[in-house]
Amino acid sequence: MQNYEFAPEYDPILDHLRPRMTGNIIVTLHEGATPSMAIDALSNMGGDVAVTTLGDNAQLRLRADINTTVFFEDIGVAFLKPAKVEGAASIMASLEQDEAVLDARPEFYFFALQEFRDTSDSTWGVGATGALQSPYTGKGVRIAILDTGIDLNHPDFQGKRIVAQSFVYGETVDDLQGHGTHCAGTAAARSNSPGVPRYGVAPNADLYVGKVLNNSGYGTEEDILAGMEWAIAERCDVISMSLGSPVQPRMHFSEVYERVAREGLEKGTLILAAAGNDSRRAFGAIAPVSSPANTPSIISVGAVDPMYGPAPFSNGGINPGGGELDIVAPGVGVFSSAPYPQHYRIMDGTSMACPHAAGVAALWAETDPKLRGTKLRDTLIKNLRALPYNVRDVGRGLVRAPLGRRSV
Repeated sequence: MQNYEFAPEYDPILDHLRPRMTGNIIVTLHEGATPSMAIDALSNMGGDVAVTTLGDNAQLRLRADINTTVFFEDIGVAFLKPAKVEGAASIMASLEQDEAVLDARPEFYFFALQEFRDTSDSTWGVGATGALQSPYTGKGVRIAILDTGIDLNHPDFQGKRIVAQSFVYGETVDDLQGHGTHCAGTAAARSNSPGVPRYGVAPNADLYVGKVLNNSGYGTEEDILAGMEWAIAERCDVISMSLGSPVQPRMHFSEVYERVAREGLEKGTLILAAAGNDSRRAFGAIAPVSSPANTPSIISVGAVDPMYGPAPFSNGGINPGGGELDIVAPGVGVFSSAPYPQHYRIMDGTSMACPHAAGVAALWAETDPKLRGTKLRDTLIKNLRALPYNVRDVGRGLVRAPLGRRSV
């Protein structure tokens, strides 16, 4: 089965036209498949099957029924509508095992080939978390990004309150590596460039950027701990840490990070960390959640793809006592900011998932000034979207933004 991912490199002309999935599945049958074989294969996936031809316009209207699969008999193509979009990946895999099926792939939206300037549009991650529909934008909330720094001259950070501090000896906060700028953009950038979709989850949040990883993308625990303490002292509401170190099965968490995380919760700061990218799920290899995400008082964030399935690299909750995977967020094909001269880039990783989750936490924090620390953590987890996968692979579910001014 083909792996459907976004293009790995940013193209300033075509990026906004990258494939966008409708949630439906296109099934192509073998040319030798009989109508009865086709209907059997499609019926096994559930729901009714309406058989039609390309010229039968009356039957085409049946596609409005979400429970109806439309089979174009004369070309051997069907449009299957899963009852739940998150189950589409497993349905495609099952269909491709059927002798009548040549191919099963996601259905994409097509767009007019013209310059796109609808600034209400967003990346799939912003849409999947519900941030696009949320009335909240993170206003008045402080998000700390502990990473490789930030490109302060990026157009999408202009006019935003940013407090930046380097904890790396001999290096300024300027991000020469790119990872930190990408994570900061996902959490809280405000799209200012024509044709660029919204990609910041909490665009009106204040950013506190602590450079704890050097320009080569790695850092010492001393610098990382200094950055965590700094962010807590600065009264940041949320800390996003897209960094970590692999751990072995049955390995215990570090008490050092647990102490800092508990301190944060007591002072109203919620810490989230990326679960790690050490798994190779295609070969059945699932690595344990990395440190410091494996700390009980830190929320570990795994990654899902655009079909809401576990990303192939995302680590799993196989270690007990804090090493569980807590939540997941979009982490495949993530469009966000990059340092000059590139400006934008598409990346994969639990590093991309963590700032999505941090941005959603900031939206919840905006709903009520009392939602801080432990209360914010509990509210974030209470409002997750359940996914039909093992808790080891997706935790308790996908982060979900507040969609209305309701009590929590």
